[in-house]
Amino acid sequence: MSPVLQTLADLVRINSINSSYEGGPGEAAMAAYVRRFFEQRGMDVWEQEVFPGRNNVIARIPGRDASRRIVFEAHMDTVSVKGMTIDPFDPVVKDGKMHGRGSVDDKAGLAAMMHAVADIHASGDRPPCEVWLAAVVDEEYSFRGVVKLCEDLKADAAVVAEPTEFKCVIASKGVLRWRIRTKGKAAHSSKPHLGVNAITAMSRVVLALNEDHERMQEVKHPLLGPGTCNVGVIHGGVQVNFVPDEAVIEIDRRLLPGEEVPDVLAHYQTLLDALMKRHPDVMAEMETPMLQDWPFQTDEGAAVVQLAREVLGEMGRENGVSGVPFGSDASKFARLGIPTVLFGPGSIDQAHGAVEYVECAEVEKALAVYTEIARRFV
Repeated sequence: MSPVLQTLADLVRINSINSSYEGGPGEAAMAAYVRRFFEQRGMDVWEQEVFPGRNNVIARIPGRDASRRIVFEAHMDTVSVKGMTIDPFDPVVKDGKMHGRGSVDDKAGLAAMMHAVADIHASGDRPPCEVWLAAVVDEEYSFRGVVKLCEDLKADAAVVAEPTEFKCVIASKGVLRWRIRTKGKAAHSSKPHLGVNAITAMSRVVLALNEDHERMQEVKHPLLGPGTCNVGVIHGGVQVNFVPDEAVIEIDRRLLPGEEVPDVLAHYQTLLDALMKRHPDVMAEMETPMLQDWPFQTDEGAAVVQLAREVLGEMGRENGVSGVPFGSDASKFARLGIPTVLFGPGSIDQAHGAVEYVECAEVEKALAVYTEIARRFV
């Protein structure tokens, strides 16, 4: 295998399941590998603690203009291996595809970025501006790695690795997740009139959310389409012969650029208030969000966008701009006002799946794209 594919195979062999998931050891072994990769090449590299034993790793190439910086970023953690039908840590190559957990999300992009930075360092030619490679923790759970990286960060552009089907992505939806709880009154099921059924109340809430979601389809972003709302979890009741006194749902709302979390939450609170006014038996309350991540959109005229499109065009690839529905670390850079491009090999359709894989040829081509952007960004 080529050096970048050998590195990718090494990364796949490392179990880096996020430690917030059952049985996940975290990213410590990955961080040690990445740091050693750069130390062996005589490069400037250091770690940044996010949680005890879970550190970001940052490598640096000095640039001709020390006042400017471009950051290449990829995450080291993966989701669980539950439900996989292949060996998650055996990087088998078959039909031109490398398999294994993390092969496409996000170790392919990370390996390509590592070699892009290392190759530029080995060439002895200083790039126009300072180049950072940041391998971060915790993208698959709460984004704390990139949040830590962005503390006091100064940069003129960022390229974030995610499987984008080799497209230049300049917009993505944000993610907001929270719970709604309905309260009732317990009673014996033989006399339900003596109680207040929290599940029945929650059914009204779910129907109201669904009607609101249908109205949401009327507002479409040119790259992302409409926002979405999904009730993904519901709990309620103790046993079948009780009138349930509580029910809970968990909601996943995907935000469009321009939507702010406080405004969205206020909208749903207004929705609940109106429902409770119409139906006095509905007693519902919203809880503090479990997760909030902003949408992002980079201006098409930004220098990093123009350069990425130019490089893709030179390679004979599609060089328009695209949007994706999933969240990523990119929004945290954009929130700082750093023009950001999301780009990487493979498809999100293979991420988190029972059989995860990435096209080997796309990994090598991604290496070429990252290298050219790092060499030419000014």
